[in-house]
Amino acid sequence: MVFQETNSPFNHQQAELLNNLLPSLTESQKQWLSGYLSAQAGASASVAVLEKPSTNVAAKPVSKEVTVLYGSQTGNAQKLAENARKKLQEKGFEATVLSMSDFKPNQLKKLSNLLIVVSTHGEGEPPDNALTFHEFLYSKRAPKLSDLQFSVLALGDTSYEFFCKTGVDFDQQLEKLGGTRIYPRVDCDLDFEEPAEKWLKGVLDGLGSVEATAEVSVSVSNGTVSVETKPAVEYSRKNPFPAEVLENINLNGRGSKKETRHIEISLEGSGLEYEAGDALGVFAKNEPGLVDLLIQEMKWNPEEPVVIGKDEGPLPLREALISKLEITMLTKPVLQKAVDLTDNENLKELVADRDALKEYMDGRDVIDFVREFGPWKASAQEFVSILRKLAPRLYSIASSLAANPEEVHLTIGAVRWNSFGRKRNGVCSVYCAERIEAGDKLEVFVQPNKHFKLPENPETPIIMVGPGTGVAPFRSFMQEREEIGASGKSWMFFGDQHFTTDFLYQTEWQKWLKEGVLTKMDVAFSRDTEKKVYVQHRMKEHSKEMYDWIQAGAVFYVCGDKNYMAKDVHSTLIDILATEGKMSAEDAEAYLKDMQKNKRYLRDVY
Repeated sequence: MVFQETNSPFNHQQAELLNNLLPSLTESQKQWLSGYLSAQAGASASVAVLEKPSTNVAAKPVSKEVTVLYGSQTGNAQKLAENARKKLQEKGFEATVLSMSDFKPNQLKKLSNLLIVVSTHGEGEPPDNALTFHEFLYSKRAPKLSDLQFSVLALGDTSYEFFCKTGVDFDQQLEKLGGTRIYPRVDCDLDFEEPAEKWLKGVLDGLGSVEATAEVSVSVSNGTVSVETKPAVEYSRKNPFPAEVLENINLNGRGSKKETRHIEISLEGSGLEYEAGDALGVFAKNEPGLVDLLIQEMKWNPEEPVVIGKDEGPLPLREALISKLEITMLTKPVLQKAVDLTDNENLKELVADRDALKEYMDGRDVIDFVREFGPWKASAQEFVSILRKLAPRLYSIASSLAANPEEVHLTIGAVRWNSFGRKRNGVCSVYCAERIEAGDKLEVFVQPNKHFKLPENPETPIIMVGPGTGVAPFRSFMQEREEIGASGKSWMFFGDQHFTTDFLYQTEWQKWLKEGVLTKMDVAFSRDTEKKVYVQHRMKEHSKEMYDWIQAGAVFYVCGDKNYMAKDVHSTLIDILATEGKMSAEDAEAYLKDMQKNKRYLRDVY
């Protein structure tokens, strides 16, 4: 083994000394030397502490152990938790990252430092993998935590009434149990990167520092030690990949009331990888016509330069509104900040009335708002400064990387509706449906979803419920299972409006059935019969067989609409467990919770 001056931290003379010494040492001598150097580093750190001026308050020793727990529905909280671990390790801490569902609550009392990174799901509800831990903290079994230091990073969306409620819950309850904050809770909107960085810096400052242990990756070839540095370029939410669109087709037949786009995207040259069950983040652009209407309404100069972020240079106003700012959705913070930009007293009254404000924001956009509450006394720069940044939209991936190397497929339903006398369009869905063609570029990144994965054992049976665009991840599942030759049984429930126009990926499902990749499929087309039939009705028709599958260890998946479909499927599943298992409703709910805890009931709902 030879130390080279060019790939080590030693100068020429030191490298020569080491190369002369190391070959002559026995294994026991090397171990002793390693221990001696570690002890010297520890002693140096201790001396540094002892030499500090004494105070009347005894300094609390810095614990090297930090536990980071995350509760995540889409994967953002998990990614931020893993980034926190990386930064903590760089500072010398021993950091552990766990999903809240994998953490044993009875270990909480033993922790010294706890970081919580959690999103809020639905209307103020914890994510699925945070439910058990959330319940524990609010139960009589929750311990006193007078020795615990903690901090909470809360993720949310200001367009929802209960913004960051789960993070608030954890923060308040940990304090109530006796914990001490390392750093105050930070609540993040969809544009969470900057506040998350600020939170992590505050946490690191609050924890102090410990002696860092350098982690060096080396390779040995022909007795020569060399250090390899990996390229720093990584495509992510912060640095999306400009991916070429290979195909963009409408899956619905002529006469359908729906438009569902199947989009195939090249990942060639990106280095991006994904697993079945993950999501793809897509950065869209606002409709130019809508932006022009806003500029006209406010009498702005479209070419006026504006700054929208501290790390970004000025952009022409029109370009900033098209590519960078949210204008199709209103949030409480935007309206609150706008009060100072107009003399209209009606806006102040609206913001002060919680219920009226919630009702007003539903279905309206920035153009509605500027028309109603003018005249405005703000410059273009002042006005755009109150707007949220345009957040990426996440879509369940509809392909397997193994089956489609360097490609990713999406299934996107175009969203269009009318409200308050105007036609409205979903920002990303209609962008993809109307303004993106093969050969165009989409800015994308992979959003891992560790909570919606195929079972590790390919023999495990699976049941999938995915009406409409909820079919996307299950197409990915089937492609993956076909590639690996999974032998476990599979059962698909699909539903939509009409068999002839809305049976998404029909030929693929029929092929998988014929070849035995898919064991069983049941469909529900709600507008083809006098009485509307949905996927939950098909489930009930096969109540006994479904219960047998579950008893045999099947993993149950649901993807799609959370407000109606997912709730109906959940209720039906409880009914099936109660009826076929001869349980009470309470016992059936407990059984389903246990399935959830053991990752046998998994949901990707939106």
